[in-house]
Amino acid sequence: MIDTTKVLFVHPHYPDSFWSFKHALRFISKKAAVPPLGLITVSAMLPNTWEKKLIDMNVETLKVKDIQWADYVFISAMYIQKDSVNKVIEECIRQGVKIVAGGPLFTQDYENYPQIDHMILNEAEITLPQFLSDLKNGNPQHIYKTKEYPDIKSTVVPDFQLLLRKKYAFMSIQVSRGCPFSCDFCEITSLFGHKVRIKSPAQILNELEKLYQLHWRGNVFIVDDNFIGNKKAIKYELLPAMKEWMQQHNYPFVFNTEASIDLADDNELLKLMVDTGFNSVFIGIETPEENSLHECNKVQNKNRNLLDSIKKIQTAGLQVSGGFIVGFDSDSSSVFQRQIDFIQQSGIVSAMVGLLNAPKNTKLYDRLESENRLTVESSGNNTDLSMNFIPRMNYQELMDGYKRVIQEIYTTKPYYKRIRNLLRTYKPRPNANPVKFDITAMIAFVKSIIIIGMVNRGRRDYWKFMIWTFFKKPSLFADAVSFSIYGYHFRTVYGLKRNKYR
Repeated sequence: MIDTTKVLFVHPHYPDSFWSFKHALRFISKKAAVPPLGLITVSAMLPNTWEKKLIDMNVETLKVKDIQWADYVFISAMYIQKDSVNKVIEECIRQGVKIVAGGPLFTQDYENYPQIDHMILNEAEITLPQFLSDLKNGNPQHIYKTKEYPDIKSTVVPDFQLLLRKKYAFMSIQVSRGCPFSCDFCEITSLFGHKVRIKSPAQILNELEKLYQLHWRGNVFIVDDNFIGNKKAIKYELLPAMKEWMQQHNYPFVFNTEASIDLADDNELLKLMVDTGFNSVFIGIETPEENSLHECNKVQNKNRNLLDSIKKIQTAGLQVSGGFIVGFDSDSSSVFQRQIDFIQQSGIVSAMVGLLNAPKNTKLYDRLESENRLTVESSGNNTDLSMNFIPRMNYQELMDGYKRVIQEIYTTKPYYKRIRNLLRTYKPRPNANPVKFDITAMIAFVKSIIIIGMVNRGRRDYWKFMIWTFFKKPSLFADAVSFSIYGYHFRTVYGLKRNKYR
């Protein structure tokens, strides 16, 4: 008898945050920035005879009839999605449908979800086949977990066809897992280990080909926590293959990813990334304070001129977005102005400044627990003014200083000044598929005129910036429109009203 088990994949809702880009997406008529890559990868690992349906609650509504249709509801989530997760679980229990859960939230916090029927923890390449085997034999267990890390050269091409692709700003692929560094506040190594495991060039080209055949064009986010974690394989194997594929297909995609700051040390690698079609990279800068870098074991950022490294990457043709943190034990009251000055001078437009938090299964969490300084669970949201431990700095001083950083980098005048700083440095290569002023960009520009240039306070700064770009950097006008829209999102999500931090 053919097994026609019905599976509903549910991706819970993300609250409004820095990375949701909710307020920017409305300008390009998209519902979400990126799709649930983990769920569609798991889907491709299930039997072909199973019926599959995906509901990403960030782009469409989960209805009771969707849950009633399913034999199993598969959920994957991150900490920031916990509130939505709880609501999905409650409805599944109400409807009597079994739940299968996995992903970062459940792998690190499974003890808090005894009501879930089956936990597929850690990496699915190992634990999912065990579950499927037991399910077939009629004795599925409650928890499947492992301390092993799979060779991801066996990982399947995700089921991109399940996605409502037109509702997303980006498609996503994964090249590698693991990170060679040991930042004490980061849970990546506890999830994926220190050894960087990487897919073969053939696997990546197959994924790109699948997206191409599905008529996707435009942005592709490579979700690796450190794309250059295995620099040799990336530089000498993967990127040459991707570059050739992109040339043969007339550059259908624009790539962005995350990397460590030592990317700046390799001119050849920088050029190869840009020539392949990369136009931006996220880098964890964290802080210009050397003592704080030492405290959190951010060794890759120590003993270097961080500003020079950023400028080098920008000059090579890659925009840099960055993560910044305040609240380290060694931070003094001077850290706030240092962060402001650094961000403004760097030309980093998307500067995600957050308060330090300690996720579970990190060295920071263990240290703070031993010092009896933990207070609540981390929310997973970088912009909700929450901390889950007692800081060394006076709490009110820390909060006031943090708010001042946000105020001084995202109100309109300093924000547009920072973009001009970037545009003077940034040198995209002509053959690297730059941002085009197509119909989508034109619609976004018109909306920006109405929403930012006519309605919002700070509209004079908006027009001064647009006029400056038109005459000084006309080839980057589409980028300028995007940056103005990002600024609108950041001011909204950080609670900046009338150019004053709420």
